[in-house]
Amino acid sequence: MKGRRQSMVPDGGCSASKMERKDVEKNRRLHMKGLCLKLSSLVPPSSAHYSSTSSSPPSSNKDAATQLDQLDSAAAYIKQLRPRIDHLKRRKQAALTGGCSSSVSAGDYKGAPSTSTALPVIEVRCQDGSALDVALASEAGRPFRLHEVIAVLEQEGAEVVSASFSVVGDKIFYTYK
Repeated sequence: MKGRRQSMVPDGGCSASKMERKDVEKNRRLHMKGLCLKLSSLVPPSSAHYSSTSSSPPSSNKDAATQLDQLDSAAAYIKQLRPRIDHLKRRKQAALTGGCSSSVSAGDYKGAPSTSTALPVIEVRCQDGSALDVALASEAGRPFRLHEVIAVLEQEGAEVVSASFSVVGDKIFYTYK
């Protein structure tokens, strides 16, 4: 009996470390679940059908299967976006080497030759910590659609109080507040 009591004392120490490991594992799982939720919120719902043909066997845990589907969907979405990203990078590089510099300001923009296709200038200023002033400048032949710009700003959480534009020569200047 005495030998048995002595052997229980080390088990008590083991149970404390076992509980510690359980806590670490629980925290790890919660962290991973949070990351999966964050990832799934970044993937548009229309791309969820990519993972519906998953060849993984059905799991008894519904959450695990859902997380696997979400990860598969995110991976498929990233693979789908890769060619578009490459295309946009090539297009950006071509535009920058075609005579337009990346540091074009509104003052420089007025003097740009009208024969070359200049990139639109977008300037965002933060005022009072919460108010934004957005100024856009484009060529008259390539105007922005006011309602589309307003929709983008509102999607990002901005409240558009006023919007105006003016045409000066072959340039159009837009202001959103």
